[in-house]
Amino acid sequence: MAALACKPAWGGAASREDAYRLVARTDRARIVKAAAAYVNLAPQTITAFPTKLSPGGLHDFFSQADYFWPNPKDPNGPYINRDGQSNPANFNEHRKAMIALSIRMPALTAAWRLAGDRRYGEQACAHLRAWFIAPATRMNPNLQYAQGVHGVSTGRSWGIIDTVHLVEVARAASLVAPKLMTAADNAALRGWFRSYLDWMQTSDNGRKERDAANNHATCWALQAAEFARLAGDEATRQEVREHYLKVLLPDQMAENGSFPRELARTKPYSYSIFNFDAMTMLCVSLGGTGANLLTFRLQDGRGICRAAAFLYPYLKDKSAWPYRKDVEHFDALPVRSPGLLFSGLACERLEYVDLWKTLDPDPTDAEIIRNYPVRQPLLWV
Repeated sequence: MAALACKPAWGGAASREDAYRLVARTDRARIVKAAAAYVNLAPQTITAFPTKLSPGGLHDFFSQADYFWPNPKDPNGPYINRDGQSNPANFNEHRKAMIALSIRMPALTAAWRLAGDRRYGEQACAHLRAWFIAPATRMNPNLQYAQGVHGVSTGRSWGIIDTVHLVEVARAASLVAPKLMTAADNAALRGWFRSYLDWMQTSDNGRKERDAANNHATCWALQAAEFARLAGDEATRQEVREHYLKVLLPDQMAENGSFPRELARTKPYSYSIFNFDAMTMLCVSLGGTGANLLTFRLQDGRGICRAAAFLYPYLKDKSAWPYRKDVEHFDALPVRSPGLLFSGLACERLEYVDLWKTLDPDPTDAEIIRNYPVRQPLLWV
């Protein structure tokens, strides 16, 4: 536990030991219960779900864009966009498999860290070997065929957000893999994330996603920061830090702490929370060097503390939300926001932490789960 002596990524009054004890005390029962349910479940990767719809091969991740539907005026033609309305007929098996990984593997790692039971850690490593190392089951390190649109594209830049569900997997891997995996497996694991990060940085789709103007760019940065952390790429992490300070924060946040581009969507409540969580966790991921990004403010006061202050009243009382309701799944929100926890610690707002404790940590609505990639804060403290 030598890492506990390091400066906390969130700053504020809470020490790393205090934060660990807080999260452990809050989440111990749910973590151990989840790990006990997952420890005997065999890893299942995308290779278990072949589809003729995919233009790629068995090891290529494939998904279809959520908000695209057949055109009633041209049923056999290109799909058309219906923003915020997910098409239930889409192929989602690869995404479901990755989300299952993102739920189970971090929970197993958290239980191993919390309870010291080696079985949980070994099973977490089994997932890592299946997804990123074993030739028969590993996923190719690209998202060339993610969120394609029938009749329009075989894969789009927007699809890179699908691997936001690997962010907490990478965080968990950084803890458990060095302890329980061989040197060769560790090298292979880091190599996979290094290759995927290279693709994110150099492919046309990757560069386009990096330069998106909304939560997609935030999620690109969160992925790049955490994958680079696992791969030991400090140069990329510094680039992402500068991108946050000079582009993401000033371009996306209004002076009142809101995210105007998310408020303009058909699901403004959901996407505002999602972008707040992703931006907060990006700052946590980049902690350890330089200024504390969680408490950093632009000259006009914009920063994570301002965003938290904007959203807190509506996380506490959804009925007070002054903007339009989401077209779907509004009743399933809010859930336990990691942004609320870490902004509460950094901004020294105990009421944020108290509210975080009361919110649902394990939503069952599939659409909410899709936009909820950080579920085990114990791995981040």
